[in-house]
Amino acid sequence: MGSFELLFGSGGWSGLLLRGAVVTVLLSVVAAPFGFGGGLVLALLRSARSGLVRRLCGLYVWFFRGVPDLLSLFLIYFGLQALLTWVGGFTGLRLDVNAFAAGVIALSVVVAAYSSEVWVGARAAVPSGQVEAARSLGMRRGLVFRFVVMPQMVRIALPGLGNVWMVLIKETSLISTLAVTDLLRAASEASRATSRPILFYVAAGSLYLAFSLVSWMGQSVLERRVGRGLVLGRT
Repeated sequence: MGSFELLFGSGGWSGLLLRGAVVTVLLSVVAAPFGFGGGLVLALLRSARSGLVRRLCGLYVWFFRGVPDLLSLFLIYFGLQALLTWVGGFTGLRLDVNAFAAGVIALSVVVAAYSSEVWVGARAAVPSGQVEAARSLGMRRGLVFRFVVMPQMVRIALPGLGNVWMVLIKETSLISTLAVTDLLRAASEASRATSRPILFYVAAGSLYLAFSLVSWMGQSVLERRVGRGLVLGRT
């Protein structure tokens, strides 16, 4: 059977690949807001007055940036399973970890660690004179952050967050180890069933590249829109 028939013919594997691609996109889209939002919170807490809070946040970032992401996935997945088993022992309920949810949590935790560094750099790049000027006008700290600091942080952080997003798309493939049929696992199943690994892994790679291309184009548009009319300068 030819390559076209294996992919698009009757009984072809394109449907499984597309369903796996949808899972990959869903993982990325769901994990990104939690990861980027968590990274922002970490970045702000790393400048907190409490030394303990700063050290704990630094330890979090150091740990999850230092261990392999696959190990983080296993720790969270099996850790959640152990926690639910412990809770079930008290409640009498049988609780199991959803592999997709565990993947989202693990990816969010890792992305938060990486994106926090981006947010820290963006915060440091906002001219301090602008903050001081806003405070001198009587603006409260929350309003200064909302209307002066945060818009500029977003603009500065976008390129770095875009890079983290690209990494996130590829890191979703790790969830295939938890028997979730994402794009990589779909390609693996098709290659085992047909003994044509090159065909299906190339097809999967093409879809990943397509995701990256669309993401790059979207990031470029977003950077132009966010940066429109915004000029940063040291004061």
